[in-house]
Amino acid sequence: MDQNFLTEHSGRHVPVNNIINTKLIAYVIGILLWVEGGMFLLCMGISLFYDEPTYKDFLYATVINLLVGGGLIAYGRGANTWMTRRDGYCIVTLTWLIFTLLGMLPFYTSGEIPSVAGAFFETMSGFTTTGFTVADHIDSMPKGILFWRALTHWVGGLGIVCFTIALLPIFGGGNLQLFSAEATGVTHDKIHPKISTTTKLLWTVYIILTAACTTLLCMGGMSLFDGVCHAFSIMGTGGYSTRQASIAYWNSPFIEYTTAAFMIIASLNFSLLVLCMKGKIRKLFTDCETRWFLGSVGALTLIVTVTLIFCQHYPVEEAFRKALFQVATIHSSCGLTTDDYTLWPHFTWILLLFAMLAGGCTGSTAGGIKNMRFVILYHAIRNEFKRLIHPNAVLPVKVNRHVMTNPMLNTVTTFTIFYLLCSMVGCFLLMICGIDFLEAFTTAIAALGNVGLGFGDYGPAYTLSGMPEAGMWIVSFLMLIGRLELFSVLILFSPVFWKEW
Repeated sequence: MDQNFLTEHSGRHVPVNNIINTKLIAYVIGILLWVEGGMFLLCMGISLFYDEPTYKDFLYATVINLLVGGGLIAYGRGANTWMTRRDGYCIVTLTWLIFTLLGMLPFYTSGEIPSVAGAFFETMSGFTTTGFTVADHIDSMPKGILFWRALTHWVGGLGIVCFTIALLPIFGGGNLQLFSAEATGVTHDKIHPKISTTTKLLWTVYIILTAACTTLLCMGGMSLFDGVCHAFSIMGTGGYSTRQASIAYWNSPFIEYTTAAFMIIASLNFSLLVLCMKGKIRKLFTDCETRWFLGSVGALTLIVTVTLIFCQHYPVEEAFRKALFQVATIHSSCGLTTDDYTLWPHFTWILLLFAMLAGGCTGSTAGGIKNMRFVILYHAIRNEFKRLIHPNAVLPVKVNRHVMTNPMLNTVTTFTIFYLLCSMVGCFLLMICGIDFLEAFTTAIAALGNVGLGFGDYGPAYTLSGMPEAGMWIVSFLMLIGRLELFSVLILFSPVFWKEW
């Protein structure tokens, strides 16, 4: 087909062969980098407020971002504004990589994380809301650096591109392609015809919940700075804290219950939370995925609570609180901690690994395979048992009264199998780096699920500062593909993606 052949689409001429629009990609990424520059300026203000010398590091990072972004904008000026799905995948993947590459500058230039691999790892862990850290001196870190860590969680929670669409809805028809490439889950609920309005509604709920979380944490004894940073981390379901001991530092049941509650809320579908804001609360509790997720959290919490009472001899209230917190933090892929669960009976590890794999709900800030896929697979497996008895029966898979099409079932099955395969490959590569099986296996699963908590030497009582640098690069890649749900990144490595048709 002639590359110059054009067809009419919605009143505009667009290329039918889906060639990568490099100028448009450069232009959009340039604008996004200016947004990151604005984030650096905010952190510089925090450093200046606390009279810290790290303000210079944020200033240098801001200048570099503005220069690089300006160069990309200049190169892409005048580009064809029509954006294809391929352009969307390229923009989203490159944005996360470049944001991380430039976002690591304050960590590296300030000397807080002196290695390139470690600084890149810390930033990728922040933006993907994983929460793995290589920092062993969090209590003495400058406030500006701590705020930057928390801010990466908050912006990365709903998505870097989603944040920009809500802030600067200037991408026109490309908003849908960008949102689809970055949004996680099986399906995307359409709460408004315009994507820019949808993202604004999502971010409105996000901001309201963050403010409520901050208020309650401060009422529980946190300072305003600690409250804001932890609210950013909780609502983004990341695991960064302003203290090395994480939430356990405050030794406050009120703070622990508040944190657990908001971690669970952040794991729910934000589209349903928007409907709740509009008064349609029933929609949330009639949703199959929500009921499955809350039921899973409740069941696992009950089992762990009983185990801690009878096997670890915890007092009843403490057992419930520790169980709820640890189940919530892993199920939501948040990663904040109050107890070392690696000291619990080993069978509880299997329960926590299930929670790590399942993650949160579609359209939330949580990671993992997503509970909607588990719901669909459960109904599909149940139908297979019925089909053995009634081979000629028509047994559609229904979720929320909607029939799942065969292509949808194939997609869910393929994703789940591929997710587990990527976990095994990640484990294998980490073992080549000299990491023991338990640490390699759980770290690979935790990285893909953006959980930030593993077992063994990479459990809640330790950091990943001792991991070989090769391992850090591998885990960074796993965190990226896990956050963007595998295919959005890995499709760029497929020859099919680059073929013209």
